[in-house]
Amino acid sequence: MKSKYKIVIIISFLLLTLSIGSSLLNYKISMNATQNQLKTQSLPLSVDNIYTEIQKHMIEPFLVASMMAHDTFVKDWLIQEENNVQKIQKYLDSIKNKYGMLATFLVSQKSKNYYTHNGLIEQIDEQNPTNKWYFEFKDAPHEHEINLDLNEHLANTLIMFINFKMLDDNFNYLGAAGVGIEISYINDMLKMFKDVYKLKVSFLDENANIILSEEHNQDKIINLDSISELSKYKDTILSKNTHIIEYEKDGYTHLLNTKYIEELNIYLLVEARLDNFTKDTKNTFYLNMTISLLLTLIITLITIAVISQHNKKLEKLINYDSLTQIPNRRNFKEKFEYLLLLKKRNNQPLSLLFIDLDNFKKINDNFGHKTGDDILKEFSSLLKHNIRKADIYARWGGEEFVIAFVDTPTEGAVKISNKLREIIQKDEKIKDLISTSLTISCGATQCLEDDTINTIIQRADQAMYNAKKSGKNKVCVL
Repeated sequence: MKSKYKIVIIISFLLLTLSIGSSLLNYKISMNATQNQLKTQSLPLSVDNIYTEIQKHMIEPFLVASMMAHDTFVKDWLIQEENNVQKIQKYLDSIKNKYGMLATFLVSQKSKNYYTHNGLIEQIDEQNPTNKWYFEFKDAPHEHEINLDLNEHLANTLIMFINFKMLDDNFNYLGAAGVGIEISYINDMLKMFKDVYKLKVSFLDENANIILSEEHNQDKIINLDSISELSKYKDTILSKNTHIIEYEKDGYTHLLNTKYIEELNIYLLVEARLDNFTKDTKNTFYLNMTISLLLTLIITLITIAVISQHNKKLEKLINYDSLTQIPNRRNFKEKFEYLLLLKKRNNQPLSLLFIDLDNFKKINDNFGHKTGDDILKEFSSLLKHNIRKADIYARWGGEEFVIAFVDTPTEGAVKISNKLREIIQKDEKIKDLISTSLTISCGATQCLEDDTINTIIQRADQAMYNAKKSGKNKVCVL
C-alpha cells in the first residue's frame, strides 16, 4: 500500500528538506550579504508569482488555441464544407464567448480565406505586409507561436495572438487557427512589478526576440544580440533551464532570473537592480522564512496524511469486495500468481478450490436479494475464520468463491473443503435466514508443473460444475 503513494511522500519529504535547507542557508546569506538573499529568495519567489499570473491569464488561451487546431470538426469543415461560412463563424463565435477570448480566427491554406467570429474577413495575400505572419508561420518548423500585432479587423489595441498549425490525418498542412487576447492587463502587471517590487519583467521568444515588456515597442524588434550586457548569456538564457545571471549595466549590478514556460514556448525574464533591494532585507527575512518553512511543513504533513488516508480507502475498494469485505478476484489473482512462482521454485504442492453456493438463485427468488446478500456475508465470515492464515481466498463473483491452499496436495484440499461444507450446513445464522441448511458444491485441483493461473482455475471451475451436475453438496476433483 505504501508503494501507491511513495513517490508523493518522497516529493513531500524533499520539499520539506529543501525548505529547511534553504531557510538555514538563506539565514546565513541574509546575515552576510543582501545580494545572496536576492539570488536565493526574492527573485525566485517573484518568478513563481509572475508565472502564476501567466498561468491564470495565458495558459487557458493557449490550450483553447490548441484545442481548435486539433478539433476534427474544424478539419472536416476545411476539407469538405469551407463554402459554409456561417457554420465556421458560429463555431468561432461559440469558442470566443465560451472562453472569453477577444478573438478567435481560422485561416484556410486552400482558399487563403481569413475567418473570425465575425465571419469571412479577408483573403490573405503573401504580398500584403499585414499577412506576412501567416506565411512565415506556415514555413516555420514549430507547431505554434505567440506574437503581438495590431489587427484593424479585431481591435485598435495591441493583441497577443496564439497561433497553431492544423494538419490532416496525413500531416498535410490545412491552415492556422488560434485566439487573440488583449494584453493591457499584462502591461499593468509588468508596470506593477516595476513600480511596487522594483523588478523589470520581459518575455522572450525562442529566437531571442523580446516579445513583451513594459518598455516594449511593437514597431521595433529588440533582440538579446542588441543588448551588449546580455548577448554573451544568450545560450544560457535559451537553455530552457532556470538560471540566475549576474551582470553589470550602467554602473549597477543586476540579477537576471530566467524561467522557461513550456506551455507557451516562451522565456520569462525577471531583472532586479541590487541597489533597489538593500533596505530592510534583514528585518523581513526571518519572518518570511519562518512563515515559508511553517507553511511548507504544514502542507507537507497534510498532504502525506490526506494521500495516505485516500490510498487506504482506494486500495480497499480495488482489492476487496464491497459487499462481503473479503478479497476480490483481482486481489486473489495477484496473490495466486505469486504462489505459482513459489510453487515452481520450491516444488511445494499448491491446490485450488472453487466453491459455489447451491440453489442461491432460489434463495434470492424466495427470500429476496437482501437475504441473499446476508447469506453471502455470513458465508464469507465463516470462510474467513475457518481457513489457515497462509491460505488465500476471495469472492470470485456472484455466489462463487475460491481458496488457494499453500503447501497442500489435493487430498488435503478435499479434507478442508468437506470440513467447510459441514460448518456451512450447521451454521444457525444461515438456517434462521432461509429456514434450512445451506449446501455448497466444490471443485478441487492441484497445480501441475506447466499450469498457469488460467489453466488451474479452469480445471477447478470444471470440477465444481461436475459436483453440481452430480447432485451438489459435494467435492469433486480434477
